[in-house]
Amino acid sequence: MPDYEDHLAAFVGQVINERTPGQDPVNVPMIRHWVEAMDLANPAHLDREAARATGRDDVVAPASMIQAWTMRGYAKTVRPEATTSTGSGFAELVDLLAEGGYTSVVATDSELDFVREVVPGDEITVEEVVESISPEKATGLGTGRFVTSVKTYRDAAGETVATQRWRTLRFKPKQSEEPEAADGEATEDAAPKALRPRPAINLDNQFWFEAAMEKRLVVQRCTSCETLRHPPGPGCPNCGSFEWDTVPAGEKGTVHSYVVAHHPRHPAFDYPLVIALVDLPTGTRLTTNLVDVAPEEVEIGMPVVLDWLEADDELTLPVFRPDPADLHHEKNEKKGTN
Repeated sequence: MPDYEDHLAAFVGQVINERTPGQDPVNVPMIRHWVEAMDLANPAHLDREAARATGRDDVVAPASMIQAWTMRGYAKTVRPEATTSTGSGFAELVDLLAEGGYTSVVATDSELDFVREVVPGDEITVEEVVESISPEKATGLGTGRFVTSVKTYRDAAGETVATQRWRTLRFKPKQSEEPEAADGEATEDAAPKALRPRPAINLDNQFWFEAAMEKRLVVQRCTSCETLRHPPGPGCPNCGSFEWDTVPAGEKGTVHSYVVAHHPRHPAFDYPLVIALVDLPTGTRLTTNLVDVAPEEVEIGMPVVLDWLEADDELTLPVFRPDPADLHHEKNEKKGTN
């Protein structure tokens, strides 16, 4: 496909999202929302006197918040016609990749470089340029291409405040093998069930999914201060250490919260789908599915036990079901009241 390859290569070095301003200047209310959501302790984000004590003129926005200032917002997500961006390069690149069969996407990594701190009143813009498009590669998700772009964040004067190297994998989803009849020909009436969506596995969480394949539920532990953390991460949020090991998470838990998903439907799941946040004995929580229970029977605080979902040969995941011991206890209580 020489013409196709040339067409893809022509995007390298091109602007695919022209310089676009954020919807609002940097402001304290949004900083407060971010600080509270991330549980950040640095007072320089909200306390002016504390910021001045460090030599700053005013409070500063968290560095990791830079991308938030230029996000297009909900309205432009559900109504693309509302966008004011004049650049169409991104859509053209996505269409070209889809033409080659690369219809699925997963983010693989993001590298941020910060030039200066962002302060209230800054008007941030972003421009995105394609840095590279890889040759076709075989991955665990499917055959695909890694697309790397560089986003440049600037202030109102056009000075760079940060850059972001953003890499995604655009891939062809793996197809389930067709079941075969006794004579070796594929059957026509037994359609294979769709594969469960693949998790985004990286160097920080690979150990967790490998343990799950062995039907072991583990929690990451900092070996310096012994703080447990989940989801996994490269560094300890408590002491900053990069050294860690794992401990067993236990086989029981309680439902902390839950939702029942009805739409949008994915062919790999059965609906209604109960998605729960389960408190584990370790003090950590896990987002998981509840099985063998009707949605109307789920309660906050309900005891549950660990089970395993063997989704396919490459994916095993922890799920939870109602604790049989608790159900037995409830039945005995009901008998005692009759």
